[in-house]
Amino acid sequence: MTVRVGQTADPAVRVIQLARTYGSGPQAVTALGGVDADFHRGTFTAVMGPSGSGKSTLLQTAAGLDRPSSGQVWIGDQELSRLSETKLTKLRRSRIGFVFQAFNLIGALTVEENIHLPLRLSGVRPDAAWLRQVVERVGLADRLHHRPAELSGGQQQRVAIARALAMRPEVIFCDEPTGALDTQTAADVLALLRSVVDDAQQTVIMVTHDPVAASYADRVMVLADGRIVRDMPQPGAEQIAEQLAWLGRRQLVTQES
Repeated sequence: MTVRVGQTADPAVRVIQLARTYGSGPQAVTALGGVDADFHRGTFTAVMGPSGSGKSTLLQTAAGLDRPSSGQVWIGDQELSRLSETKLTKLRRSRIGFVFQAFNLIGALTVEENIHLPLRLSGVRPDAAWLRQVVERVGLADRLHHRPAELSGGQQQRVAIARALAMRPEVIFCDEPTGALDTQTAADVLALLRSVVDDAQQTVIMVTHDPVAASYADRVMVLADGRIVRDMPQPGAEQIAEQLAWLGRRQLVTQES
């Protein structure tokens, strides 16, 4: 992949021959079949593919949420397989942010308390100036004392993004972050993720099924059967849709043969 302006050659995330198999014997299912990929700092990558292609497994193993069956995952200069569960948890809290479709907010906490939660869990003193900037960026300055149930779906997703940004993580992993949102709210959330990359030089890796969502990324990686079948600079929503349609036709032919 070509290094773009503002991006460093040193990858924020690197996976090497990454494999994940569930079960054993004849019933074993291979979710990832030896994936090699670099995700450079200051870039936005969309990971796509049909159901069962391995895209969510790639996200979870790269983020340290699941252990691979074999291969390596590097976050910067740290190889995850060498870490104990305690050290892996500390790394996730300090260097990785997560944004999921289900939001995963704590209902009993206010917006402000949800945003501050990673800092509290890590015992890190809040940077008041940075947190003010984060809150302004997500547009929730007037909702800090509300609880999640008092917010719209789009506002809850913005809280989740602000929570992910609170620790200034090196990488933000997103799993279908706009899947439950209406078109306009989804566009606002995607623009926010885009600004995190452009303004703060953070790295975003997003699993999505939506070609429009993928069009916000610098790069589109398409998986099928646990392997990368396309890895391309962002080609536009129409071409992304064409690539997915091609993949669907290829799978249909394979199943019929």
